[in-house]
Amino acid sequence: MKTAIFASGSGTNAQRIVEYFRETASPVSVEVILSNNPHAYVLERAKMIQVPSRIFTRDEFYQSETILDILHKQEVEYLILAGFLWLIPASLLKAYPDKIINIHPALLPRYGGKGMYGMKVHEAVIAAREKESGISIHLVNEKYDEGKILFQAKCPVSVDETPESLAAKVHQLEYRHFPEVIENFILGKKN
Repeated sequence: MKTAIFASGSGTNAQRIVEYFRETASPVSVEVILSNNPHAYVLERAKMIQVPSRIFTRDEFYQSETILDILHKQEVEYLILAGFLWLIPASLLKAYPDKIINIHPALLPRYGGKGMYGMKVHEAVIAAREKESGISIHLVNEKYDEGKILFQAKCPVSVDETPESLAAKVHQLEYRHFPEVIENFILGKKN
């Protein structure tokens, strides 16, 4: 089962996913890492872990068939969003119905939507004095963070929590659960 990862940032989740599939001899593999950010560290990680990568522009993503052509050429069956911040266009949603998986650093449906990513999410959780936060792994639809939730994991938010310390807790949940949830979903297993 061939996948592609879309990422905009450092790529820690992308690297963890690739390594997990390799370490477990999974039938799921990552064929290409795609990024809209030419300066994203995920591109360096892709070189280090020997996965082909491709940078694309906003026009290529929203106004052309370029991305679909790349995915079809690689025979990609599923898309994984790992720190990818753009809304997925209708053409990709149509080509990959219920086959695009995203991770969000909070317990959806709270703290999701346009503009809610990275530290902004953790700051909002702390400002609201939530007792817990976590991750949500979900399918992607035409709206930010509103697709069917596949899995959630929680962590406590302490009274002296900072956005950075909460981010560290959430990252540990991401690294632990995201690859396995992806694999189980693609292979039709229940979590």
